[in-house]
Amino acid sequence: MIVDNAQITDIDELIELRLAYLEEDYGILSETDRKNIRMGLPDYFEKNLNQNIFCYLGKDNEQIVACAFLLLVEKPMSPAFINGRTGTVLNVYTKPEYRYKGYGKLVMEKLLSDAVKKNLSVVELKSTEDGYSLYKSVGFLDDMSKYHHMKWYHQ
Repeated sequence: MIVDNAQITDIDELIELRLAYLEEDYGILSETDRKNIRMGLPDYFEKNLNQNIFCYLGKDNEQIVACAFLLLVEKPMSPAFINGRTGTVLNVYTKPEYRYKGYGKLVMEKLLSDAVKKNLSVVELKSTEDGYSLYKSVGFLDDMSKYHHMKWYHQ
């Protein structure tokens, strides 16, 4: 298996991987959500791919079987991210028939190796129970914080 960085020519596959990931995370998407996501992602990837989002593709005989996205954000410096350069891991996904064979781990190791090269102070993610042992195995630690994780949604 090899791990490559996605390129513009991979956008169609990135969209399919994103949709597969979202359906596993959220359940079956409504036709409206699926259509809106499918329509919006090409423009997003064309503008951001290899600029502030890096997509790592695990391939088995040239077939993409796993992926992970690394979103880079520069924040005002703090003790938690001393140089302000941070990464957020998104969309870690392995096709079901390739799971538990090390593909996800190889993709994450490449992502973290690049995080070092990009001089990121911290890389964070939210883990499902299924992914927890994978992330622990590549060095992620539980984040104990005095802060509450909150969101605001435009309605």
